[in-house]
Parts: sequence; C-alpha cells; structure tokens
Amino acid sequence: MATSFVDSYNGRVALSMPHAAAVTAPRADLDLADALTKVSPKAQAKAKATATDFEAMFLNSMFSQMMSGVKGDGPFGDTPGTGVWRSMLTEQYSKNFAKAGGVGISNDVFRTLILQQAKSSSSSSSSSTSQASTQAAP
Repeated sequence: MATSFVDSYNGRVALSMPHAAAVTAPRADLDLADALTKVSPKAQAKAKATATDFEAMFLNSMFSQMMSGVKGDGPFGDTPGTGVWRSMLTEQYSKNFAKAGGVGISNDVFRTLILQQAKSSSSSSSSSTSQASTQAAP
C-alpha cells in the first residue's frame, strides 16, 4: 500500500491509498458496444446531441434554482432586467457545462437511447424476416 498525506487543521494525516496495480480498469459495456453496431452513425450523433441537450436542460433547472436566491449581487446588480439577463446567463452556463462533459447524465441517456434504438431495429428486422419467410413458403 502506498501512503500519501493530506493537510488537515491539526497537521498532516496519513491516508492509505491502493497500490496502482490494485486499481482495475473500468468494465467494458458490452451491451452498448453491441447496440452501437446496430445503430447508424447518423442516429448515434442525433442520440448524443439529444442526450447533451437533455443534460443542459437539467443543469439549467439546477442553475436557475441556485441563482434564484441571489438578489442584487453578481454581474447584473439589482435592476429591472436582472431576471431576464440572469436566466440567459444560466442557460448559457448549462449549455457550456453540458457540452464540456457535464455531470454524467448525458452518458446514461445516450446509452439508454442507443439500446432502445438497437432493440427496436432488431425487433423490426426480425419481424420483417419472419414475414419474408412466411411469404416465401408455398
């Protein structure tokens, strides 16, 4: 075990850190990898954009609540147009935050969208295959 130190109010305190060899790599998402082969790149790009937009909307809601308590301080002061400008600022904050990686919501939304699209494409292709085989039978 490697040991490192963190400053605290009473001096330096030793913390145990796992050895580098003990840290495992993240698990591969085999379901997502399989689903990505079934979904077109255009649909993947659209799903990624949709997931990022969803995260931006979520973050905008969070930032709006956070800024609702700020009265008179900040970059706009306390003028009649402060509410409009502050809402525009939080919207831009949320879009930029989501585009830069956000808090990870978009990754889960993207995964869910791709898995759903792959499932619907495989079920529609299997139903069209079964219809073709029944039509080919004498």
